[in-house]
This record gives sequence, C-alpha cells and structure tokens, in this order.
Amino acid sequence: MKLNKLIIATAFFLMWSGVCSAQKTLDLEEVITGQLIQTQGIGAMTWLKDGERYSRLERNTETGGTDVVAYRAKDNKREVIIPSTLFINKETGKPIPIRSISWSADNEKVLIYTNTKRVWRYDTRGDYWVLSLKSGTLHQLGKELPESSLMFAKFSPDGTRVGYVSNNNIYVEDINIGQITQLTHDGSRTIVNGTFDWVYEEEFNCRDGFRWSPDGNYIAYWQSDTEGTGVFDIINNVDSIYPTILHFPYPKAGTTNSAVKVGYLPASGGTTTWIKIPGDPRNNYIPRMDFIPESNELFIQQLNRTQNTNRVWIATIGNATPVNIFTDTDAAWLDVNEHIQWLDKNRYFTWESERSGWRHLYRISRDGKDIQPITKGDFDYIEPVGTDIQKGLVYFIASPDNFTQRYLYCANLSGKGEAKRLSPETEPGQHRYNMSPTGKWAVHTYSNASTPPIIDMVSFPKHQSVRMLEENTKAKEQYAALGLNPKEFVKVTSGELELDAYMIRPVNFDASKKYPVIIEVYGEPAGSTVQDVWGGGDLWNQYMANQGYIVVSIENRGANAPRGRKWRKCIYGEVGTFASEDQARGIQDMARRYPFIDLSRIGITGWSGGGSQTLNCMFRYPEVFSTGIAIAAVADQRTYDTIYQERYMNTPQNNPDGYRKGSPITYAGGLKGNLLLIHGTGDDNVHYQNCEMLVNELVKAGKMFSQLSYPMRSHGIYERPGTTLHLRKSMAKYWLEHLPAGGK
Repeated sequence: MKLNKLIIATAFFLMWSGVCSAQKTLDLEEVITGQLIQTQGIGAMTWLKDGERYSRLERNTETGGTDVVAYRAKDNKREVIIPSTLFINKETGKPIPIRSISWSADNEKVLIYTNTKRVWRYDTRGDYWVLSLKSGTLHQLGKELPESSLMFAKFSPDGTRVGYVSNNNIYVEDINIGQITQLTHDGSRTIVNGTFDWVYEEEFNCRDGFRWSPDGNYIAYWQSDTEGTGVFDIINNVDSIYPTILHFPYPKAGTTNSAVKVGYLPASGGTTTWIKIPGDPRNNYIPRMDFIPESNELFIQQLNRTQNTNRVWIATIGNATPVNIFTDTDAAWLDVNEHIQWLDKNRYFTWESERSGWRHLYRISRDGKDIQPITKGDFDYIEPVGTDIQKGLVYFIASPDNFTQRYLYCANLSGKGEAKRLSPETEPGQHRYNMSPTGKWAVHTYSNASTPPIIDMVSFPKHQSVRMLEENTKAKEQYAALGLNPKEFVKVTSGELELDAYMIRPVNFDASKKYPVIIEVYGEPAGSTVQDVWGGGDLWNQYMANQGYIVVSIENRGANAPRGRKWRKCIYGEVGTFASEDQARGIQDMARRYPFIDLSRIGITGWSGGGSQTLNCMFRYPEVFSTGIAIAAVADQRTYDTIYQERYMNTPQNNPDGYRKGSPITYAGGLKGNLLLIHGTGDDNVHYQNCEMLVNELVKAGKMFSQLSYPMRSHGIYERPGTTLHLRKSMAKYWLEHLPAGGK
C-alpha cells in the first residue's frame, strides 16, 4: 500500500514538473535582469589581416587577466597569440583591464584602451598603453596628460608613433623615445580639435576626428568652433546639497550651428593648412573625411544645411583648394555615405544612392562622369557586408520580398547580371555577417522573433556552413519553457496603403472574447519596430501580453524599412502627421480583421520619437487611443537638434507650418484619455524641457495627466540603482490601472 502511494505521488510530481517545465510564469524582475533566457555569443571579434583568423579577448582564470586568442576559420584551431602575462602593469603588479585593442600595420605592436570614461553616449575617453610584442615591453602613453583624457589613439602607418586627442588638442607620441609633440594649441572650451560637438556625435556618428595620411607624414583633422551656438544647461539637484550645472553647446532647430572645417598639418608639428571648401561653415556640414588609399588625397563629403545636396571634394596635400568631383542631390534629404570603397587602383569609388527610387550601390569614376549601378531592381540595398576583390563580388543585405526580414545577397562589382540570394531559404528571419577582409569567410548569425541566435562559420562564395559556433540550445529550451505565444507578423491598411505589423496574444487567449491593445510605436525615419529578429524574445512585451493585453506594433509611413525611397521620404516636411494617422487607421483596420480586438481599450506607448508619436496619437485621435505612456518625448520639434530635425523637416523658418503640425504640443488641448509622461531630468538628447513645456500647456488647457520624472537619468533612463525595474513596474501599474486587462 505504501509503495502504491509512493508510485502515485511520484507520477503526480513528474506530471506537475512537466507542466512547470513546459510553461514558466514570467516574473517582471527576471524579465528586466535577463535571467529567463540566457543566450550565448562568441564575443567581440576582430578579423586579423590575413583574413584566415579572427581574434577575441578571453579571460584567463589562472592569472585573472585577459588573453588575446586567435581562431582559424578553416578548422577552429585555437592559439593564444598574446598571453595575459604581457598585460601586467609593472608598477601595480596587476593586469590592465582591457576595453579594446588595436594592432599596428606590421602586427608587431598592440594599442590597449583602458580606464575608460563616458562622453555623452560612448566611453571615448580613457588611458592607452602600447605593448611591443618583440620585446615584451609595455608602457603608458600620455603620462604627462590628465588621467583618462586620451581619445581615439591610433598607430601611424609605420607603427613608430601614436596620435591621440586630449582636452580638444591633437598630440603625436614617438613610441621608441616617449617624446610627445603637441600638434594643435588652440583647443579650448569652444574650439574642438580632433573630435566633435554633441550634435555631430549624435546625428552623424562622428567622434574620432583625425586621420593619419597613408605615408604617415601628415594628420588631417576636423575643427569645430562652438562659439555662438546655443548652450543648454542641465541642473543636477541630486548629487550635492547645492545644484551643479552642466553646460554644453546644443544647436536647436533653426539656430546657429558650430563652424566646422577640416585641415591638415605635418605629423612632426607645424602650421595647419585649412582646406578652402566653399560655403558658410555654420550652414554646411562635413560629416565624412578620409584619405584615399595609398595617396595624399582627402575624400571629403559636404552636406548643405538642408541635407539635400552632398558635394564630394578631393583635396591634395600641398594644395588648399579642393576639387568638386561629384554632387548627389535629392528633393527630400540624403544620408551620409558610410562605406566608400575604392576600386581599380582608385579610378572608381562605390556610392549608395536612391536616384532610381530604390537604394542601390553604384560605381562612380573619380571624375564623377561615369556612374554605373552595381545593384539594381525594385528592392533596397540595405547595408554592405564585404567584398571579394579577386572574384569581383560585393556582398550585401537586402530583403525584396519581406520588409521585416534580412538576407545576404551578392552581386558583380561590374554591375553585370542579377543579384543572387545566399542566405538559406530554410532560415526565414534575419541574417547578420561579420566577413573577413578577403571575403572568403564570415561569422554568420541567424535568428527570428522566436529563434535565439544560431552562429556558424560559413565559407564563400558558396555560403557553405563549415562548423557551428553557437547553437544556443539552452536558450531555445528556456524560451520554449515559458510557453509564450510567438509574435505574429500580419498586414494592416491605412487607407489604400498596406503596412507591416505584429501582434502578441496573451497566454490562455480566447478568440471569442475582446482584449485591450497596447501599441508599441516609434514611427520616425531613424528606425523601425516591426522586425522578425530575436531581440531577446521581447520579454517585456510578452510580460505585458500575459497580463491580458494584445501587444501590437505597426510600421507607419516614413519608418526606416526597405520599401523604397517614396515610402521613406513621403513624410518629408511632415514628420509626426502621417505617423499618427497610420497608427490610428492601422489599429482600426486590425480590429476589423481580428474581432477579438476591443476598440474601446486601445493604449499606445513609445520612447523618444515613439514618445512623440504617442502624444500625437493621444491628442489628435482621442476617439481611438484611450491611454498612453510617452517616454522621453519631443513635445515641440523646435527644441530638438539641427541635424536630425532639419534633415526631415527643413528649418522652422522655412517650414513653420510643418513644425506646428508635427509637434504634439500644438494639440495638447485634444487630450481626453489617460496619459503618463516619463522623462529623465538629465536627458542631454531630448531635453527635460520638452516635458515641462508640455505640462505647462496641459495645465493651461485644464487636462489631467500623470507624470514621472527620473532625476539625472539620461535619454535611456537606466543610470543609478533600481531605475530600469522601477520604470517598468511603473508602466505595468499604469496600464493595469488605466487600461483594464483581460478578455471580455
């Protein structure tokens, strides 16, 4: 009898355990801390110059330091190429913490970046050390300069010197004798040499502001004069009993920019020759400048202030007057060309353009007269992956048939023939590649919304999988154990326009009932939300779905999706208006298609530009959206920076009606539903000023709302202990209290 009871009890326990392993309840704290699904990668990797091996930094458990380890692509042979024992600081006897390393051209020296400090979004200040592999000697650069003040250190082409920036001046240090030569002397609070002001970093991704010439005799660099640019102040009330104020130049739409110019000077010291690029330096931008390979010629891109004309200049060392070799134009805006590659002994360069109505790659002669498409067709060239010069192939990402997915294609550099898809047909979703410099190998990462990353080594040109590097089997099991409803990718319409969308249904979903909806929106040209990619399993949205909501995202017109120029640029001059219209029409159409959507319970939320769209939707379509949470939102487009806002809207002076119509603050009196405003008071990107200006208008209009401010948190609202969990708990609480959950 006891045995039978034991058998029954054991059977019940096993059955109960199976149920629990099949479905684990989401816990918000576990969602936030990332404990539920733990994916593995191969870490940051760098292809070595031979193109046959890649290196990684790996912790050595015995020494407590870091080894530099190389892996051979062909057979995964592992070799410690720099042992952690060489990274010991002899003064302290401790290993140097390594943020990153870079190699000299001859592979005989390594530059070590450590002790880093954050500058705006990125940790671009720190200390640098040089390790000589032949002698094993290790010494710190710039010891005479303040701690953690060096930026963008890089070897000269011959590896004998290192250039770097400190306190807005450029220095060159001779590695062998330790002699430091200060090249610029006018760096100050307002004169910035070799790096950039806030707006260039944020909107042009510019931080490293100097270049060695290929022969090592010259350094070319940017200089920004921020004098006359509006200065924004952020008040820190939490770190001392008296407030401190952070001042920084921030040009708001329609106001004065920094004056930016480029020049060059001898690497041994001397006078700067400023390149005489025509145009007012405060009303033109120089977002890219680099030396043409194996030459003393600079290839410079100059955008006009409205960013619809990109003039390409070539300037030669020894001559201050550049030559305009090519000009690209667009009726709306142009994006900076990031990935210039020189071909056929520098007779041609590659260029991305939307001149055909689709983004494609072109081959342009250096006199600008011969312009030939490398890729062509009714699809967008999304981004480059690599080039095999010997075989005459270019590899790139595209997705002609499904705008939520990404695949690898190849095309002939000659432009002959059609592009060919290489990513496997059996793997729907998104594919990323880190390709070797020869184009022979790539580390390939595949995922989709319900499949954690699968990483393998592939060989080209056949895209043959050589070995699995990480299958993430455990992460798959962890995801399956949660018993979640996967994202469903669907189509909805706004008028006659078809839009991509996704939805997540709650567990225990009952199609006979009606459920409330939470829409996740971004909606601006800088990004897109409807992506068939892993994204950590999107557990925050899954958590909210399982509270009894259908979570939805709709990709409105103007979002950065590979749907052609017209799709992206039809919103020019009217950012915010089409987005809110498409969100309102899109969710109404979705409710017609799916009767389980309760149109009386529609919520919407977004961050940054998504916060702005949330406000526009709440104010302009109050009959559709009953509840909203707007995070770090731009309330008045005039308060945002020149480069971003004017790119899509022109200036407030030239487009006052567009700024008025696109700014949520214009329609604050239209609020009827429940609104929560969340903002960090230390936001250097979208200033807390936006929240205060909007609150002022809402109060004036007699509108009731809720507000949550996070002291001295930046745009991401993540700094300081407990912030992220508190933010998400507050959002969940607000939804549950103001947008009743569950099917009815």
